[in-house]
Amino acid sequence: MNSYKMTAAITILLLSPAIAICSDNPTNAINKVMNAFHKAASDSDYPAYFDKFAPNAFFLGTDASERWSLEEFKRYAKPAFEAGSGWHYDVVARNVEIKGDVAWFDEQLNNSHLGRCRGTGVLIQTDNGWKVAHYSLTLLVPNKIADKVGAESMAIMGMQGQAR
Repeated sequence: MNSYKMTAAITILLLSPAIAICSDNPTNAINKVMNAFHKAASDSDYPAYFDKFAPNAFFLGTDASERWSLEEFKRYAKPAFEAGSGWHYDVVARNVEIKGDVAWFDEQLNNSHLGRCRGTGVLIQTDNGWKVAHYSLTLLVPNKIADKVGAESMAIMGMQGQAR
């Protein structure tokens, strides 16, 4: 065996345990689920998207009225997915924490309509893998315009603001 083949064989043998450890890493599994979650929404793939949710999941949208059980969220989303107009978010960054069979995360997302958003959620380990039990989508408002956005939001909701 020439030295190149020997070096390649030794490298593969030495890296195999590291590759196995990385592939079994729960954080990698969470990232895989969430990346597939966003891809399915972008592709308007209703079955693949909703397969990522736990049966008793909740989804919180950007509007104060948007707190949906899984079945309510499915009814809301179905027309958009059937029309091929799911939603597309590019993941900018994601932080994942895991304790046993529960994982939680926060992610920054870019959306061509809403700008920078944040998704936060909880996943649970099930017999069918990690599933989203709770997802919340919020708009990130730069501090420079937070007072203006807050005032407009309060006006729409019929609330009165107070000076700082």
